[in-house]
Amino acid sequence: MLSREENELITRVGPGTAMGNTMRRYWIPALLAHEIAEPDTPPVRVRLLGEDLVAFRDTQGRIGLLDEYCPHRRASLFFGRNEECGLRCVYHGWKFDVAGSCVDQLNEPAEHQFEHKVHITAYPTVELGGIVWAYLGPPERIPAPPKFAWTQVPQTLGT
Repeated sequence: MLSREENELITRVGPGTAMGNTMRRYWIPALLAHEIAEPDTPPVRVRLLGEDLVAFRDTQGRIGLLDEYCPHRRASLFFGRNEECGLRCVYHGWKFDVAGSCVDQLNEPAEHQFEHKVHITAYPTVELGGIVWAYLGPPERIPAPPKFAWTQVPQTLGT
């Protein structure tokens, strides 16, 4: 039987935990692709390995997986507007692209804008087998996308 400490060690998956660091080295199924099938539709909440995230498909069809909370005032980006290749926070209007870069700040005068300095946590994604997979680990250790036999089969239309 495991001790309380051993059980904690293998069951905690948040950032900085032993098992969390291990799990972040793999592609993880984040959500079903049909949940964000169309570009510029509302974002979807996703919770992975103890992190609150939002997923969205931008105007160009790219998938973004970002920290749920805007770095400005921690407003939830779940309520944000998915528009013109970015997710716009409804609180102050900051807009983030799929890479987590701030690309617009409506509330700042042009001469004071500092969007190039603002970044939100964003994770790489890949869409395979009708699933959006996410990689939450160190960028320099990103593995090849998952290649299960069922992820390589062409999608068929259901009835």
